[in-house]
Amino acid sequence: MGYEEHVWRAEPDGLHGRARVAAASGRYLSTLTPSIAQYVPSLPTDLAADAEEATAALAQFDAYARSVLGADSPTLGPMSSILLRTESTSSSQIENLTVGARQLALAEIDQSTSQNAKVVVANVRAMEAALDLAERLDTSAILTMQRVLLEAQPGFEDHAGRYRDGLVWVGSNGLTPIGASHIAPQAERVPAAMDDLVAFMRRDDMPVLVQAAIAHAQFETIHPFADGNGRTGRAMVHALLRSKRVLISTTAPISAGLLRDTESYFRALGAYRDGDARPIIEGFGDASRFAASSGAQLVDELAEQVEWSRDQMSGVRKDAGAWRVLPHLVAHPVVNANFLIEQMGMNGMGAQRALGQLVDAGVLEERTGMQRNRVYQHIGVIQVLDVYAQRLRRG
Repeated sequence: MGYEEHVWRAEPDGLHGRARVAAASGRYLSTLTPSIAQYVPSLPTDLAADAEEATAALAQFDAYARSVLGADSPTLGPMSSILLRTESTSSSQIENLTVGARQLALAEIDQSTSQNAKVVVANVRAMEAALDLAERLDTSAILTMQRVLLEAQPGFEDHAGRYRDGLVWVGSNGLTPIGASHIAPQAERVPAAMDDLVAFMRRDDMPVLVQAAIAHAQFETIHPFADGNGRTGRAMVHALLRSKRVLISTTAPISAGLLRDTESYFRALGAYRDGDARPIIEGFGDASRFAASSGAQLVDELAEQVEWSRDQMSGVRKDAGAWRVLPHLVAHPVVNANFLIEQMGMNGMGAQRALGQLVDAGVLEERTGMQRNRVYQHIGVIQVLDVYAQRLRRG
């Protein structure tokens, strides 16, 4: 990294006294990111082997999910969706945005009062956009990911889908960049730096996980947006893995692996800015192996819930609407009649009948106790997701 010197003039913000504001002004160094479009990493053999092993583990996980569920299984799509939500939740938690499985599911059907849940749902939408745009991974696609993310975040609507027009930094405080652990490049340098990053991501001449780790670290160093950089940067990794055909059917919970040791993750980003890419490559390798292992376990546990539910419904006739709903309960463990009408094309009477069949079979529980606007949940799926999240927090 290079650096350029600038002068910061702190402005009164009503939160700090005049002496503090005066002391916050002075000289600082903002980052100059080097071009990586033609960068050729010089990898020690052990690191190259480790990255290839981790990439193979991700591909094996993707294949495992297809083999367990079957490529034509109606559960494969919903399973992929819940893995995506799990990854989005973990990515948000790295930014201290925590939400339980039930609140997230409620937010998906517009029934949650949790602001965190609504923000995490936006992260889910950004991850979905990332995968949808994987085949044309360019600056426009990255701007779209960030726009989808920030549109639902109160106070940041004006920053959605556009590069920042001011300075940003990590650490210190909002008053001054002086003393920050990382001061990003000046705003006018962002577009060229992002074009350079996209050129790097389009290359096919290096190990994919090495490319993903370096691209992510470079993105976080550029910090191109006023907010949402971490979550957008991790969504971008999944777009890259999809575009390189490492993950085809599912979303591996890589952020869940990073979440297990966020201090190491942030230190690795710092090491990259100091010229050492090894820690971030190793970190992504460890996170990918964890994602493959824990993701396979999560698939198994959720598949068990689907099988248990099928057993519970053994007495329900095969043409009943409840059977159509069942696979979707993996991705949507909290549902209401509107969800079945809007997302599955059922009519009102059919939706109510299907929900009644699932309740009678013991698959769903109605928790509101109301006569109208009832909400139903699959306790087993919610418990599996919450236990998975608890394991991450224990490290």
